Amino acid sequence: MLTYIMLAGGLIGLFLGGDWLVRGASQIALRFAVPPLVVGLTVVGFGTSTPELLVSLQAAFNGAAGIAIGNVIGSNIANILLILGVAALIAPPFARFQTMKRDLLWMLGAALAIPVIIASGYVGRLEGATLLLGLIVYLGLSLRALRTAPQEATPTDIKLAPAFGFTLAGLAAVMIGAHYLVESATLIARQLGVSEAMIGLSIVAIGTSLPELATTVAAAIKGQREIALGNVIGSNIFNILAILGITGLVVPIPVDARFLHFDAPVMIGATLLTVGLIYARGTVSRVVGAGMLAGYVGYIAIGASL
Repeated sequence: MLTYIMLAGGLIGLFLGGDWLVRGASQIALRFAVPPLVVGLTVVGFGTSTPELLVSLQAAFNGAAGIAIGNVIGSNIANILLILGVAALIAPPFARFQTMKRDLLWMLGAALAIPVIIASGYVGRLEGATLLLGLIVYLGLSLRALRTAPQEATPTDIKLAPAFGFTLAGLAAVMIGAHYLVESATLIARQLGVSEAMIGLSIVAIGTSLPELATTVAAAIKGQREIALGNVIGSNIFNILAILGITGLVVPIPVDARFLHFDAPVMIGATLLTVGLIYARGTVSRVVGAGMLAGYVGYIAIGASL
């Protein structure tokens, strides 16, 4: 009974935290004239990926390599097919391809790097350091682009203290909520005899992606469609370059062959779909969103049988 109470409490924390995070981050963006897309790609996107980092590190230290790797790949798949699919049903996100070309290509490049990184069946310190170097380059390019962007007028009636308070409280809530959700969901899954790899790809991946879900849904409802899309892109970049990079650097881990042959190709396919949609149409329609959700259900069903 206590496990299910923890599960419910984790969900509540995630959704409340997602609302606070979007509210605070949006106000900060307005106050400093930072484009909402940049906030979604950095503060919100990276902030909501913190649970994935903590879970992957903890799993690696505990010798649960399947959970550590599955959490990263599974979260990226969930971010696109599940979270972006849900956001599209609520309020289709839109963006000009030229505006976010760099970030979309970095997301695609990070996804394509996964088969190369895990081909040897092992993620060691060299692979981890290479991924972290990629993150540093990406952040440097993003900051340089922000400095050269045209400056907009900054509103003076926005109080920073409450905005930062909401942002920090939101981050804390999603982190705590994700911790309790993952702990309880993992315990339930193991009691049911689910494999370690599938726990990482489904239960843990969905659990640690719920901050992104809560934040993206809250952003979509509030009409912050650029934050909603930027959150998914930023999270996917951070998951691979930072989380897998830090995990490999700190605790080298073996990789199950199924990740290379099945899960990584699904992740790359979902990433290509997103980039293609933004390039061709600038949006993810409700019909496509529904198709993404159906695809995610199919992926989980097939993956569970492997």
